[in-house]
Amino acid sequence: MKKKVLLMSPAMFILFAFAIVPLFIMLYYSFLSDGETARLTLQNYAKFFSKGFYLKLTWKTIKMSLIVTFICMILAYPMAYIMAKAINKGKNLLLLLIIIPFWTSQLVRAYSWLVFLRDGGVLAQFLNSMGLIRSTDLGILFTSKAAIIGLVHIFFPYMVITIYMALEKLDNSIIDASRSLGAGPVETFRRIILPLSKPGIITGSILVFVPCLGSFVEPRILGGVNGSVIGTVIEDQFFEIYGWNFGAAIAFILLSMVLLSMGGMSILLNKEK
Repeated sequence: MKKKVLLMSPAMFILFAFAIVPLFIMLYYSFLSDGETARLTLQNYAKFFSKGFYLKLTWKTIKMSLIVTFICMILAYPMAYIMAKAINKGKNLLLLLIIIPFWTSQLVRAYSWLVFLRDGGVLAQFLNSMGLIRSTDLGILFTSKAAIIGLVHIFFPYMVITIYMALEKLDNSIIDASRSLGAGPVETFRRIILPLSKPGIITGSILVFVPCLGSFVEPRILGGVNGSVIGTVIEDQFFEIYGWNFGAAIAFILLSMVLLSMGGMSILLNKEK
């Protein structure tokens, strides 16, 4: 037992010193008032809940995260199913193509969409040449739609990989047994495949929804003013307005939202096991 404690102590020290302690410091600042004579107060939290702007922005952030999660799930499930059950060769290549975006910076990927979605950009010129649009003005960039597109691109691989892992574990003999008993493809999918792959869907939803709540790079770059979310407000408080106390309070409100969503999804995941 002592050897295990000694082996774990360096990692625990790093976790405590660089993760837990800074969190408690920020929690302390979130209860401090502004001004030279700082005192402990709840005014930062009261300010957040008393102003409709922050509440609307919070709901907008939750709604955007849900939309991104839903789109990722709809796009990822067919691809994961084809990789797990429909093809025998080329799985490793497809997985490599899915993982490749992780090798590039998240900031670079956001700016690549900036070039792709801008008016007169690659997408606009292509659609115009196909006769699908009359001008090269798409009107997508610097809107919530552009931020959602960027976030889907960033978090899509997480959903694919988790659903693929769940489907890969599914025994093909169960599917064959369902078909031999007279169940059609739709019935087999609804009663066998989908229920048994729910743990992968729920895990993927956690890995997509939770980071989306705190994202600020893609909404800032692709959404502009219209793409403002709670994460961009926190960034502004720390780096533009220098309202560290209020920014710390918003950050902990966001952290509580993350913990609640993770707890709810974990309960769903445990029920499926």
